[in-house]
Amino acid sequence: MKKKTCSVMALGLTTALALAACGSATTTGSPVGPSDFKACMLSDEGGFSDQSFTQSAKDGLDRAESELGVKAIVTETGSEPDSGYASAIDSLLRQGCRIVIGAGAALAEDLTDAAENHPDIDFALIDADFTRDGLSNAKPLLFTVAEAAYLAGYTAAGTTTTGAVGTYGGRATPAVQGFMEGFAQGVARYNADRGGRAGATGGADGGTGVELLGWDPADPENGSFVGDFSDVAGSRRIAEQLFAQGAGIIMPVAGNAGRGALTAVASAGGDRGIVWVDADGYEYTDASQYMMTSVIKDIGTAVYDTVNDASSGAFSADPSIGTLENGGVSLAPLHDWDSRVPADVKARVEGLRQQIIDGSLDVSTRYDPS
Repeated sequence: MKKKTCSVMALGLTTALALAACGSATTTGSPVGPSDFKACMLSDEGGFSDQSFTQSAKDGLDRAESELGVKAIVTETGSEPDSGYASAIDSLLRQGCRIVIGAGAALAEDLTDAAENHPDIDFALIDADFTRDGLSNAKPLLFTVAEAAYLAGYTAAGTTTTGAVGTYGGRATPAVQGFMEGFAQGVARYNADRGGRAGATGGADGGTGVELLGWDPADPENGSFVGDFSDVAGSRRIAEQLFAQGAGIIMPVAGNAGRGALTAVASAGGDRGIVWVDADGYEYTDASQYMMTSVIKDIGTAVYDTVNDASSGAFSADPSIGTLENGGVSLAPLHDWDSRVPADVKARVEGLRQQIIDGSLDVSTRYDPS
């Protein structure tokens, strides 16, 4: 498996922007020496080798251990609360953790309880808000993924040779649905630019519209979902169905379960492709030849910055929100697919990216972090 070794840059950028947190700092706890500081992380499901969400979070913690000299401790949990979320958090606290970071929305309730019961310890939660307000030691790490997913949807619609693209999710959570809705908006924009209509048949090079499979913005409850983030076989079945229905490029938003799409695309043959999420699939998986691009959340930097602040006594409970503008979300390079994406599509995507950043193009969704 390839390993990510540097920050991934947005399409067309020459430098990566640091992830900026919102608001002013509110210090909790008391600073200790880096070598005495324990920074801890637990996952909700899928584990730290999912080649996507949780692995990129752990990469940020590993970087903090390497560069800041803190002690990193990680714990993997199962897919349901009765798998021991609360006990896993308690175990980390008994080991002297000064900050506990939860990777996944399913941890929200138990992590909130722990933050309320341990006001002298810092907590952070990736991809979800804490369930109660007013906790000065609880920081959400959030991402406006729809901004980058919009660009991916446009690129996929402009590149597919089958007249259709698709997407599906793990669980129906706002963090997942934001990807799918942004992707759908990008496909719709491509169709509008070409004078086509969604649902029409035909290629991506004329006035006909590219069909979107697996997600209907008007009926999100009936989108395609695996049901969790760990069922690789179930994910593969959905991916195979989308390819069989005519999708040329699909975007699985399913964490560890998303690996099922890699098997499905290899079996589908032809010029089928994948849009990976959270991390750069070209670097994180062994299926680089199928990776058109990836919708990246710079989770690693958000984790690193949060640990850095906590270990130096500058922890802030204000949400960290990654956007295209601050580099917290981005579209990965096209890598091996660069020659396969039409030049006019690439130029248009760069223009749309700039419009999103300067505010002249609104791609907000109901699933965005507030």
